[in-house]
Amino acid sequence: MGIFASCCKPSASDVITPDSETRRRQQVEAAERRAAQEASRGVKDPSKISRLQKRSEEMEKREQELTKQGGTALKWTAD
Repeated sequence: MGIFASCCKPSASDVITPDSETRRRQQVEAAERRAAQEASRGVKDPSKISRLQKRSEEMEKREQELTKQGGTALKWTAD
């Protein structure tokens, strides 16, 4: 039985481990992939989300510029 198990496992000298820099780079890439997957979880159209965020940021900038100029920022509320 031990003969069959020993032929299926690679020996310690057969396993190639990457150097520390390569391993660190792979870990960073994996972390970035996980973050991207987590951010897009449940989102059907990621480009729509980015457009909405960009539009929201532009509106905030306009409001800030308007208040700096001494005007009042209009805020729409749904009543």
